[in-house]
Amino acid sequence: MAKKIEKDKRQKKQSTGKTILLLRYPLLFLVGLVIVVYAASIGFGYTKLDDSIFIQDYQAYNEDLGNLITSFKRGVFHETSDTYYRPLFLNSMIVNNIFSGQNVAGYHLGNVLLHLGVVLLLFKFLQQIRLKDSHAFILTGIFAIHPVLTQNVVWIPGRNDTLLAVFVLLFLIKSIKYSEIQKTSNLLWSFFWLLCAYFTKETAVFAPVSAFLILTLILNINWRAKSNLIQYGVWVLAFVIWYVARYAASIKSSEADPGHLVRSLIDRLPVLVQYLGKIFLPFNLSVFPIMEDTVYYYGIISIVLLIAIIVLSQERDWKKIIAGLLIFMSFLVPVFLIPAAINTQTFEHRLYLPMIGMLIVLSQTVMFKNRLSEKSLVISGAILIAVLAILNFMHQRHFKDELSFWTQGVKTSPNSAYAIMMLGAKLPDPAEGAKLFRKAYAIDSTEKYINYYYGAMLQYQDSILESERYLLAEKQRSDYVECDYMLARVSVAKNNIPAAIEYLENFLARSPLHELGNTNLLQLYVQANDLVKARLQLISMDQKGLPVSEELRKMLQG
Repeated sequence: MAKKIEKDKRQKKQSTGKTILLLRYPLLFLVGLVIVVYAASIGFGYTKLDDSIFIQDYQAYNEDLGNLITSFKRGVFHETSDTYYRPLFLNSMIVNNIFSGQNVAGYHLGNVLLHLGVVLLLFKFLQQIRLKDSHAFILTGIFAIHPVLTQNVVWIPGRNDTLLAVFVLLFLIKSIKYSEIQKTSNLLWSFFWLLCAYFTKETAVFAPVSAFLILTLILNINWRAKSNLIQYGVWVLAFVIWYVARYAASIKSSEADPGHLVRSLIDRLPVLVQYLGKIFLPFNLSVFPIMEDTVYYYGIISIVLLIAIIVLSQERDWKKIIAGLLIFMSFLVPVFLIPAAINTQTFEHRLYLPMIGMLIVLSQTVMFKNRLSEKSLVISGAILIAVLAILNFMHQRHFKDELSFWTQGVKTSPNSAYAIMMLGAKLPDPAEGAKLFRKAYAIDSTEKYINYYYGAMLQYQDSILESERYLLAEKQRSDYVECDYMLARVSVAKNNIPAAIEYLENFLARSPLHELGNTNLLQLYVQANDLVKARLQLISMDQKGLPVSEELRKMLQG
C-alpha cells in the first residue's frame, strides 16, 4: 500500500509540474480570494433572523464560560423544549463573545475565518482523493466564492454548517490517512473530529457514509479491509456517545412518525431540482427561499447540463461520479425530512456540506477531463471563479442589514407570510408596515409571531383593547416574551393593575435589562401601594445600572 501511494505521488508530481510552476502558492491564492470576496461582510449588521438572538438576547449566557459545559445539556433556542441540539454552535458564540463582546463585526469576522479554514481543508482533502493539484485548486476556488454558499459566510447563524464542514473534513482527512498509514493517532483524531461533527449538527450522521464511499469507491480499498473494519467500530462508538448525550439533554422530539417523514420526503423532493439550479445557474438566490416561490426551470436546465458535461468528458471515473452524487444526496437527506411544523424554508446554507460531493462529480466532467493544457485549464477556471465572485458580491449586499435582508426576502418569496411580516416590522413608515402585517396575516394567520406583530400594530394605532386577543393567541402559540410586555399595556388600559404587574414580572424574568419595562413595573408597584416590592425593584434597577427618576427615588427612600 505504501509503495502504491508513493508511486501515485510521483505520477501526480510529474503530471502537475507545470501547474505547480504556474501556481506555486495555491493556498496563498485561496486565502487572498476569500479575503477579497468576503472582506466587506465584516462591516455588515444584523439581519434579525436569529443572529440578534444568539448575540444580544444570549449575552448573559455567552458571558458565562461555565456554559461551555451547559451547552451539551440543552437545546439551541430553549433548554428542553427544542428539537435542535447544537452544543458546539452555542460554544462558538461563547468563544466569539470573549473576543468580540456585542460587536457584531467580530462575529462576521469569525464566520469568514471559519469559511477560510474549510477552504484550506477542502484543498487538502481533494488532493488526498488523488485529484491533480490544478483540479483541486480550481474546484476549491469555486467552493470558496460560490454565491449559493454566501449565506453560510455573511449570515452569522450560517456558521453552524461551516463549523460542521470543518469537523467533517478533518474527520475524512484523518480517516483516509488511517486507511493509508495505520497509526493509532490517525484513528483517534478521526474519532475526535467525528464526535465534534455530531455535537455540531445531526447531519453528521452521514459523515461515516461519505467516508465509506470515499474509501471504497474512490480510493478502492476493500470494504472488509482490517483498517476499514476498525474504523466502522469507531464510527458506531462516536454515534452512541452523541446519541446518549442528546437523550440525556432531554431534547424535545420532532414528533414526526414514519408516515410524516415519508410525506415530508415526498413533498420536499422537488427541492433537489431547485438546489441543482442554484448550484449551476445561481441567478435566483434568496435570503429566505420557499419552495412555492422558487422556479424549477433553472434546475431542469442544470440537470441536462450536468448529464451533458459527464457524457462529453474524457476518461471519466464512474466510481468517483457515483460516490460524489451519493455524498451530495446523503448530506441533503435531513433537508428532505424536516417536518413542515418545524421549518418550511429551503435555505441555501444547507448546501454547504453537500457541495463537496458535487465538486467530486465535477472533477470527472468535461470541465476537467478534456484536451486543454494545464495553463489553459487554470485560466478557464480563473474566469469562471471571477464570474462567480461577481455574483457573490451582488448577493452579499442583501445581507448587510435587516431592511436589505427582508426586502430581498419578500421580493424573492412573495408568498412567505414570515418574510412579509418581518419586512413590515423593519419599515420606518408605520402605515406601510401595517399594510404588510395585514397581508401576512391574510396569507397565514398561524405563522409564528404574526399575531404578536398584528397585536403590536393595533396598539400603535391606539386599538389597545382590540390587540389583546392577538397577543394572547401568540403567547399560546410561541410564548414570545414581548407578548407579556404588550399585554401589560392592555391590562393598564383595562385598569387591571395586578394583571399588569404579573405580566411585567414575567417579562422582566426573561428580559431583565429592559429599561422601560423596569421603570413601568416600579411605577405600577407604587400605584398599587406595594412599597415593599417598589423598594426592592428600586434596588434591583440600581444594581442593573438602570436610571430611576429622582422623584420616585426620594419618595421610596424618604
